[in-house]
Amino acid sequence: MSTLTTSDVSTPRRKPAAVKKVREPFRDRVFLVVVTIMLAVLLALVLLPLIYIVASSFSSASAVSAGRVTFWPVEFSLRAYEEALTNPQLLRGYYNSLIYATAGTLISVTLTVAIAYPLSRKTFFGRNVLMTGLIFTMLFSGGVIPTYLVIQDLGMLNTRWALLIPNAIGVWQVIIARTFFANSIPDDLYEAAMIDGASELRYLWSVVLPLSKPLLAVLALMYAIFQWNTYFDALIYLKDPDLYPLQIVLRNMLILNQRGVGATDAAQLLEQQQLANVLKYALIVVSSLPVLLIYPFIARHFTKGVMVGAVKG
Repeated sequence: MSTLTTSDVSTPRRKPAAVKKVREPFRDRVFLVVVTIMLAVLLALVLLPLIYIVASSFSSASAVSAGRVTFWPVEFSLRAYEEALTNPQLLRGYYNSLIYATAGTLISVTLTVAIAYPLSRKTFFGRNVLMTGLIFTMLFSGGVIPTYLVIQDLGMLNTRWALLIPNAIGVWQVIIARTFFANSIPDDLYEAAMIDGASELRYLWSVVLPLSKPLLAVLALMYAIFQWNTYFDALIYLKDPDLYPLQIVLRNMLILNQRGVGATDAAQLLEQQQLANVLKYALIVVSSLPVLLIYPFIARHFTKGVMVGAVKG
């Protein structure tokens, strides 16, 4: 007679309990709907003018002057871009702005890291005094005339250095970098590097900078946009047209077109005025294109870097 074992008796399996979906409170759902609507409105306020500018730049001058362009090109034309891109002054301005943006960004990021990293070390003597002095410059400045005289005495007037050195360090960027180094780089890494015999520069180059890619991306984007849009300093310190950045060249091109230089009769003057209307849209697209092309490549680091210092630990 065979005996039954527990293995011979099949035990019924229990059905997994249904996972109840946590329902958001009514207030939270209303809040999300309101935020979504507000973001959609803000997106429309930003995006629609950009679409109009691009559509106008590809439209004919008569259509733009008549106000027939909305969000799609009317009487498709590339004349505005031909006028802009065949102008040697514009190409020279593009070249100068690329130099200012590239060299200025490298200089500014290097100097910002060089001053922010020591200020982030708790063992650095006098860091609070130096930080107070930096913040003081955010509230008070020497003024335009004293700054002009200093640049003149240094021999940087009417040179590229006049746009690269005076504004090389931004105090706000120094604060961001100092906060990142102090809160995001563990002190244990510093102690381990010192035990292994690394110097301060070796620790900064081999440990701190590789861990600071989001910060470097944020600083590079800030400084690059500032240098690309530089206008007032170039207007004051530069006299040689071959050194003008793109913004000064665009200003001169628009003023010359609005004045109708070279017009001999009313018809030609009207044509130049209409061309000036569409040319300004093409110039906006041309001047904004480099920044729009660069941003997608550093957007990942930039999104992370804007939260620098927001959370500690």
